[in-house]
Amino acid sequence: MGDDPRRRLGNVRELPEELVLPPGMVPDVPPEVPVTPRDAATVMLLRDGGDGLEVFLQRRVRGMAFAGGMTVFPGGGVDPRDSDTSVAWSGPSPDWWAQRFAVSDGLARALVCAAVRETFEESGVLLAGASGDSVVADTSAYGDARRALVARELSFAQFLSAEGLVLRADLLRPWTNWVTPVEEPRRYDTRFFVAVLPRGQRADGWTTEASDAVWQTPVAALQDWQQGRRMLMPPTWVTLTELAEYPGVSDVLDAPRAVEKIVPKLVRDGDAIRVIVP
Repeated sequence: MGDDPRRRLGNVRELPEELVLPPGMVPDVPPEVPVTPRDAATVMLLRDGGDGLEVFLQRRVRGMAFAGGMTVFPGGGVDPRDSDTSVAWSGPSPDWWAQRFAVSDGLARALVCAAVRETFEESGVLLAGASGDSVVADTSAYGDARRALVARELSFAQFLSAEGLVLRADLLRPWTNWVTPVEEPRRYDTRFFVAVLPRGQRADGWTTEASDAVWQTPVAALQDWQQGRRMLMPPTWVTLTELAEYPGVSDVLDAPRAVEKIVPKLVRDGDAIRVIVP
């Protein structure tokens, strides 16, 4: 990969010159009043593979309103129903998560539920079990419920209650917090989590939002980007470079991590729009 991809100049993290935003993603004239970011959650699903740590990636369908054609981790916006306090919960309390992400207890609960829900909707991986110390080994029986969740015909709390499942917040780890630049018309305040693929489960590519899905080492994914086979958003690129430093899943889970809120800035360089990270 050449020089350290996360080299810092002063108080700015320099990203590669090749890491530019696609044409049309940012309007020529930014909004007079920045759009309020929508709360969102994304999850880096990890597993140990033959060549070391692997992460699950999906390529978003081209033409989507946000990040079309980009390779991303599973995730999405918080549903108001994700804050339902009736969800059976095991692991660190909403208060613990609130302290890590510097948010209210209610939003912390919603973010964790959104992380688990979106992971299930987009990859079929379910971080829940029949008890607080178990995880389902096969999620195929929940196919109809998964489709109903995607269609918003069913809330995540209703699904867990109907199936007698407990949300496993202890299977998630907080990672970081990226906010879409103020110049963009669609903005998200996204909290990043990591989680390990539960034993017996498999991640699939069944989602209308993705054209393909794959497990890759972070280094291989970055090489695909470098060679033009993938397009990456700055948060994905930075996160992959961070994960590339760890040889295996246990190393990621044991790494000390303080959540950092990152709000990138955009710089026009001719026809290209580059991103800098304060």
